[in-house]
Amino acid sequence: MLTYADRLRAMRNTKVRHTLEKRKQNGYTDLDDFGTVPISEGYSVEPWYNSTNGSFYGYDGMCENFCRVIDAHEPYIDPMEMLCGRWRDMLVNYRGDLHYMPDWLKNNEKIMEFMKSATNQWSKRWDEQRFPYDDLKPNQKKYNIATGIDGDAHFACDYRIGFELGFGGLLEKIEKYRKINPDKKAFYDAEERTVKAIIRFVERHCEKLREMIPAEERPEIKENLQTMLKTCENITYGAPKTFREVCQWTAFFNCASRIYTRDGAGFQLDGLLYPYYENDVKNGILDDETAKFLVANLLLIDPHYYQISGVDENDRDMTNKLSYLILDAADSINIACNLTVRMHENCDKEFQRKAVYYLIKNKNGWPRFCNDKALAEGYMKNGVDKKTSRERIAVGCNWMCVPGKEFPMNDTVKINIAKVLDEALKDLKNCDEKSAEKLFELYESHLKIAIQTVADGVNLHIDHAWEVTPELVMNLMMNNTIERGEDISQCAELYTVGVDGAGLAVVADSFGAIETRIENEKLVSWDNLFENLENDYADERVRTIMASAPKYCSGGSASDKWAKRLTESWVTAVKAQKMPKGRQLVPGWFSWSRTIEYGSNVGATPNGRRAAQPISHGANPNPHFRNDGAPTAQSNGIASVQCGYGNTAPLQIEFDPMVKADEHGIDMVLKLIEGHFEQGGTLININVLDKQKLLEANENPDTHPDLVVRVTGFTAYFASLSPRFRQLVVDRFLTGF
Repeated sequence: MLTYADRLRAMRNTKVRHTLEKRKQNGYTDLDDFGTVPISEGYSVEPWYNSTNGSFYGYDGMCENFCRVIDAHEPYIDPMEMLCGRWRDMLVNYRGDLHYMPDWLKNNEKIMEFMKSATNQWSKRWDEQRFPYDDLKPNQKKYNIATGIDGDAHFACDYRIGFELGFGGLLEKIEKYRKINPDKKAFYDAEERTVKAIIRFVERHCEKLREMIPAEERPEIKENLQTMLKTCENITYGAPKTFREVCQWTAFFNCASRIYTRDGAGFQLDGLLYPYYENDVKNGILDDETAKFLVANLLLIDPHYYQISGVDENDRDMTNKLSYLILDAADSINIACNLTVRMHENCDKEFQRKAVYYLIKNKNGWPRFCNDKALAEGYMKNGVDKKTSRERIAVGCNWMCVPGKEFPMNDTVKINIAKVLDEALKDLKNCDEKSAEKLFELYESHLKIAIQTVADGVNLHIDHAWEVTPELVMNLMMNNTIERGEDISQCAELYTVGVDGAGLAVVADSFGAIETRIENEKLVSWDNLFENLENDYADERVRTIMASAPKYCSGGSASDKWAKRLTESWVTAVKAQKMPKGRQLVPGWFSWSRTIEYGSNVGATPNGRRAAQPISHGANPNPHFRNDGAPTAQSNGIASVQCGYGNTAPLQIEFDPMVKADEHGIDMVLKLIEGHFEQGGTLININVLDKQKLLEANENPDTHPDLVVRVTGFTAYFASLSPRFRQLVVDRFLTGF
């Protein structure tokens, strides 16, 4: 008889096989693992375009094409699993953006010609014909800005709404408010069709299960499939009532939201699921081993960002028995996983130790850790009360959101401050006065223009998002949307838009090198520096002198002081930017996976970095910032550059601790986490890696196809990453602890 361990082993092997198959179909992807399964043979979607530029927009365009894509998805049922459903394809793929388009679709000649037929140019995700922003493009390019214009689904819905209503209840709610708001017909028509498409997705799984059950000969698997069918039938229209049903409902909704706009925002997993767990245990229909298997299955279906533990608005610990079971479940499946453990001094210490134990034991980049105290207190500085601030959870690579209430556009808006420095250096060359202070003055003047450009783009996006990419799936579980007949971009209670700076270490080290090598030690002249910036350091001696200056995170260096000053300047400039309609910009430091892209647009910099080389990652120091690696030095440095308004400046760290998952090893890593948070750190992404295994996989990723790394805020299979991106992870690696 198959045990849960047997089934989990089979499920994990299938996952690794799918990962390699997807790489063949999609090519290398420097993105989340997502949880997709490979495109099936014969899969095809013919998009419907409602714009002359060869794309689709608005309620009708997004709804029609969502229905076409989800309807093309055949059911996915693995008899080893207790939950069913997977997704394969994203709606955004059909808007003609090569950045998102997988190789299998690029090789479809019919689709490619179809996309180019209208204007003979690649269509955009944003409807520039109706909502142009040509006036912003020069500065967006000049400062290498990720504008946020056309950004999708970077907020979090409130799953409690769906759990309480079910898909049938959502249809009833839509019909109720359609009568109250008869002038919002287009909105309600699109939302109704969206829910019905999701229901059809569920029904196809029911049909497939009815076909599979008679042919299954193993009694325990046959019984599993019968229960799976009953579960799916119950939640096709009805609200989930059991632990298994609520997990299955979540799985289906997550597949739909991923298909629509690659949403990955989950919820407080141990909080929302606990009542179902407690009730089923009380009624004798659920045991802990089955609960763990169901959670493991949910994590396998899609690595949405889930959060566990933490404290409530009264600083009371929220850890419960299910919190422990979730960690055990993640351990049992041990795949790419985006669990975040909320940390607070009042939280269960044994639970925190267990989380660190699994981090060291499995070496797969999970869980990560966030600081409840610093994040809540920072967010309250935006004028938000403590209760709401504590509801805000980690549901993205670097970002937090209040489920159901907030439209933050987080992780879609970034300014490459290394490019801002680049422009300031061009101006300085023509100045009579040349000094670090003069350069900083020029830098701040350019930064102000960049932030104004960002604000204009953000406002354009929020004003018209509902006309371009209405969030039809996530609207179903947001406050006020169905009630008012409005997209969440129109009726959110909070508009705290995260604006991330990228390239902090490059800029801090550049100012530090100028102050140290040019102004204090006079080893290099200004003229010599400018000559080498222009010829990309043809003089290796000059490059070595500038590159060897003490760096940010080395401890008490000029670069460390500049990093703090740059942070103060960044925060002041972002918070000073005026915004309409209650909107606020919130500063943070984060680059996501854009370090290579951003670096390609920046010339040689005074820290010895050559032109077009990657910029630094997020708030992290540049690689090789100290000869000894020193994780604690990196932790201390990043803690000193927190922006303080609820947006994060994550500590991303990779090291081989040379310790085991025993009491001593747990103590060492936990001390690093607690020390960082005591200093005000906000979020920690840790890769505990076997150095030899990492190097072998970098040389030939197929030698370790199951190796998972936390790339930025997300986890991915190392074998799926591009060679250049794999090298970035290797370069960040710190030896020793």
